[in-house]
Amino acid sequence: MRFKLDENIGRRGQDLLRTAGHDVATARDEGLGAAGDEVIFEVCCTEGRALITLDHDFGNVLRFPPERAHGIVVLELPPKPSTAALLRQVEEFLTVLASHSLDRGLWIVEPGRVRIHQRELEDT
Repeated sequence: MRFKLDENIGRRGQDLLRTAGHDVATARDEGLGAAGDEVIFEVCCTEGRALITLDHDFGNVLRFPPERAHGIVVLELPPKPSTAALLRQVEEFLTVLASHSLDRGLWIVEPGRVRIHQRELEDT
C-alpha cells in the first residue's frame, strides 16, 4: 500500500511500514514539514496515498474526506508519549491492516483497539 507519513511520525515508524512491504513517503522528506493540513491532504490525494498522522484534525471527515486520499490513519498516543508507544501503535495498525482494507476509510488507532469508519462513495 502507498502511505504518506505526516511530519509527526518519525523514521522508526517509516522503517516499520517499509519493512512490512509498503511504499512510504514522508512529508518531511518532501519539504512539506511546515505545510498546512490542507496542503498535506491534497498531496496525498494527488499521489494516491493514505495518510498516517498524529494530528486529530484529520479525523474531521467533512474537512478531509478519507476516500479522496485513499484513507486516513490517526494514531492516538497516551499522555507523555514515548517512541515505543508510537511504534506500538504503528504495529497495531499493521496487524489490523493485514485483515482489513483501509480504502476510503478513517482509522483511529488507539491503545488496544482500532476504530474503523468506512465511507461509501456516492454514485454520480
